[in-house]
Amino acid sequence: MDTPTLFRKSHKLDNVCYDIRGPVLEHAKRLEDEGQRILKLNIGNPAPFGFEAPEEILQDVMRNLPTAQGYCDSKGLYSARKAIMQECQRKEIPGVGIEDIFIGNGVSELIVMALQALLNDGDEVLIPAPDYPLWTAAANLAGGHAVHYRCDEQADWAPDIADVRAKVTGHTRALVIINPNNPTGAVYPPEVVRELLAIAREHDLVVFSDEIYDKILYDDTEHVSTGALADEDQLVVTLNGLSKSYRCAGFRSGWMILSGGVAMQRSRDYIQGINMLASMRLCANVPAQHAIQTALGGYQSINDLILPGGRLLAQRDITYDKLNAIPGVSCTKAKGALYAFPRLDPKVYPIHDDQKLVLDLLLQEKILLVQGTAFNWPEPDHVRIVTLPWADQLGDALDRFARFLSRYRQ
Repeated sequence: MDTPTLFRKSHKLDNVCYDIRGPVLEHAKRLEDEGQRILKLNIGNPAPFGFEAPEEILQDVMRNLPTAQGYCDSKGLYSARKAIMQECQRKEIPGVGIEDIFIGNGVSELIVMALQALLNDGDEVLIPAPDYPLWTAAANLAGGHAVHYRCDEQADWAPDIADVRAKVTGHTRALVIINPNNPTGAVYPPEVVRELLAIAREHDLVVFSDEIYDKILYDDTEHVSTGALADEDQLVVTLNGLSKSYRCAGFRSGWMILSGGVAMQRSRDYIQGINMLASMRLCANVPAQHAIQTALGGYQSINDLILPGGRLLAQRDITYDKLNAIPGVSCTKAKGALYAFPRLDPKVYPIHDDQKLVLDLLLQEKILLVQGTAFNWPEPDHVRIVTLPWADQLGDALDRFARFLSRYRQ
């Protein structure tokens, strides 16, 4: 009898990595199966930490269930897209019409769709380091090549403009901006975004702006949408959704906005490609789309969480204070989002394998983090910490992290 064929994964996945739910998580699941409790600080999932969706959003979804049983337009419900269009007007992103908006099953689906429609084999995409790793994975899966420009920790994690410019080649097709930033918590000043836009305009690049955390801001920080700063002859693809600001991560409801009046005319072929991919998956989750109009037009309860006295602000503060109190650990104070990205001084902690570091922390302290290299940071000297648990729970976890580091050696 012939040896049975081994079924292997596609070579298209050879350069695809998503360690936020990677090998260390498998160890965490095994420990949970054994009855151990794991504090999961690996993923920005608000609901398990008591951050629930506003009641009026849930009520609207339930009320509309009887009319949400069939497919809708491949771009999404008209009412939801109209609410997103009005949000664009509030954010001063010019010229966005109903037909320039696509609703997807979370921003994640739309990132994959947008890059699949744009990239040919060998095309390059400029992506920040550190990044949200889905961007790198999606670029590589589409046959492109992720080229990482460095962000400067000493400048509050702002992009190194000189490095961005140096990374542009004749193969570069797009520039990704993640603002507010995951994993660093940086919020870029408008002048930094304008510099990035100037590079994109000079080299005729599509600009992708991931703004999922645009309402989670601390210390009176203001966020200006990339599309509001771009010239009308630049194509900007803005991505946002309900997962974080509205605590609806499980709804998988996100949107993609195309802007740039003149640029839209010469991007018709690319937009047709997006339309084709949107049609192939028929439509996004229809019940969840009924949450969008209520979310965007209703009371913005996220403000209760980020202003003084709010949970998210208190959790950001205790994380920052506790991390910087650990000898050999430094952390930039997050201006937005739900994360800390501390540096472990290599002179104090000579770590050569940061995945082993987070695995050892899991096994010893039952705390699950993600290593910095999972976010395409080139050195094994950072970890990402999710700041969603209650402040006292975070404080205890970070005290245990400090004790772990005090005795840890590789």
